[in-house]
Amino acid sequence: MSDNGPKARTVSGTVRGRWEADLAVFRGIPFAQPPVGALRFAAPRPPRPWDGVREAAEFGPPPPQSGPARPPGSTTGTDWLTVNVWTPDPGAARLPVLVWFQGGAYLSGASGDPLYDATLLARTGLVIVTFNYRVGTEGFAQLSGAPANRGLLDQIAALRWVRENIAGFGGDPGRVTVCGQSAGAGSIATLLAMPAAAGLFRRAIAQSVPWLYCTPALAADIAAALAARLGMPPTAAALSAVDPQRLADEVDALMGELPSHAGRWGRVASVGAPFAPVVDGEVLPDVPWRALADGRARDVALLTGHTRDEFRLFLVTSGRSGKITEEDAAAALRILGPGPDAERAYRTAYPDAGAEELFELVYSDMLFRMPSLYLAGAHAAAGGRCHLYELCWSSPALGGALGASHSVDVPLLFGTFDSPAGRLLIGGGEPPAEALALAQEIRGAWAAFAEHGEPGWPLHGADRRLTRLLDAEVRTAPYPEERSRRIWHGHAFDPFGLT
Repeated sequence: MSDNGPKARTVSGTVRGRWEADLAVFRGIPFAQPPVGALRFAAPRPPRPWDGVREAAEFGPPPPQSGPARPPGSTTGTDWLTVNVWTPDPGAARLPVLVWFQGGAYLSGASGDPLYDATLLARTGLVIVTFNYRVGTEGFAQLSGAPANRGLLDQIAALRWVRENIAGFGGDPGRVTVCGQSAGAGSIATLLAMPAAAGLFRRAIAQSVPWLYCTPALAADIAAALAARLGMPPTAAALSAVDPQRLADEVDALMGELPSHAGRWGRVASVGAPFAPVVDGEVLPDVPWRALADGRARDVALLTGHTRDEFRLFLVTSGRSGKITEEDAAAALRILGPGPDAERAYRTAYPDAGAEELFELVYSDMLFRMPSLYLAGAHAAAGGRCHLYELCWSSPALGGALGASHSVDVPLLFGTFDSPAGRLLIGGGEPPAEALALAQEIRGAWAAFAEHGEPGWPLHGADRRLTRLLDAEVRTAPYPEERSRRIWHGHAFDPFGLT
């Protein structure tokens, strides 16, 4: 590498990145030691210092991946816990910072995915940080002899790295905004509830917050079932001897058996997410909808929302679109809806909806729409500042089959239409002019929120519930999913437990 690359000093040593057009880009900087060997299933440890200049040109390897969104191939290398930085000016004084948390159902996700190329976001005047955190068994399995929620502990370690080092990249450690989607948004909602994360960020953007939390008993039962596949006890000591990718592969096999566990694991078997943050009372005292009620995150400004057709993506990619029966819809309404009268409530509120629409509605509401809405409500009720949005723009991908589905907001935010995921979600070829305009609108609003806490529309409150509708024509209006809101009113978003 050329000695002319940009350099930055961290507390562990000096790194050299690359000039890419008008940005300085640094990749693969360790924020913790590799969590392997003696550190397998342990809380993250600070990185070891180095002498000289460390090259920071390539992304670090992702942690072992499971689930349908896992990238092809196996993980190579063990330096999973690394950060990447895009900065308009490494010599600047205190630019606002945005830290991105990728999603992946707590099973997969890697900061090196081309979907998350932060070039356009950084050109709005922000310092952008992306990072890896442990997922699946490595990050979230409840194992005897290991701390719970190791993936969340990795996230806190990454934010501490930002606080200690980002000034060397031109960023302001006092103006940090965390931003994430799906499991990344769930992680951010969770950090709002965690005492260990207090003071590490000033603002939060949570896109499609999922209702995915487990009790310790359920999490331990799932870990025991996974370990039993290997003929081992569910302990850190035993599973440390198993190759990480082999363990990730066994998670995939376990996911194929989830329906057979429905009688014991309940909703987990229906949503296909065996790992999630564990409400253990220590690392995570409670679910965020209750934890925020005491005002512990009142000083953190929140921007949150969801897409209109959240579950459509999963229907289409699983091949179930057009195949949902009345029996499927009735079962989903009974299992996933709020309370014993959920099926009647949905059929009354949506009298013209067919089986597939009802099926999609209850999955969208339960998994993402209502958790996002009620997070906003809990924060606002405790005196926090909150702005709400809904993405209503229908993607042209797959002949329009996706609608305004889960994850369509991500390539719009990053402008990464040519990435593999971007082509899936938005469609190949030249993106339509309205997509480019909406992408610019979203980037501008997110950047304005990160800079001064105002995205450009009024605050959300229980009396008005004003919502930014992100469509070809952007406007502000009352919350558009009022029928679903009424169905779920008063519901407690408790962690999933054994049934």
